[in-house]
Amino acid sequence: MSYPDPKYLDGKGEITAEFRPADTPANLRSASGSRTHYLATTRSTGGEFGLYRMDMAPKAGGPKTHFHKSISESFFILEGTVRLYNGDSWIDGTAGDFLYVPQGGLHAFRNDSDALASMLLLFTPGAPREEYFEKVAEVATEWSPEDRTEFFVKHDTYWTD
Repeated sequence: MSYPDPKYLDGKGEITAEFRPADTPANLRSASGSRTHYLATTRSTGGEFGLYRMDMAPKAGGPKTHFHKSISESFFILEGTVRLYNGDSWIDGTAGDFLYVPQGGLHAFRNDSDALASMLLLFTPGAPREEYFEKVAEVATEWSPEDRTEFFVKHDTYWTD
């Protein structure tokens, strides 16, 4: 394994870093009180990755078992307890725990506890997950089965349950 080919070819460096303070308001709030922060999107990273902080309200539940064909997904638990499904069994992830799921890997997650749970979600390569996060609740309850299937395929999400 070697380093990828350089994308930046000038030898002087640039001032291009982007800082996001911890107190920046969430980009998305759900009816249950969960919040999603868009830390680094596909657009801001040039498609390299997407990084999101998800603050899950108590008893927020989560998505059922699924997989992705073109993106990997990683979970880093910041606070609370997140139930993580690794394709074989459910694990109680707590602060500092990490789960990597490569393309095709079965996975799910949920907050079944009585407390807030917070985690980082990393998608590689980057994918436009913002539309997915913003519309998934509406899709699940209000869209036709055909439109729902089209939405999930567009967002590389394949359900097994």
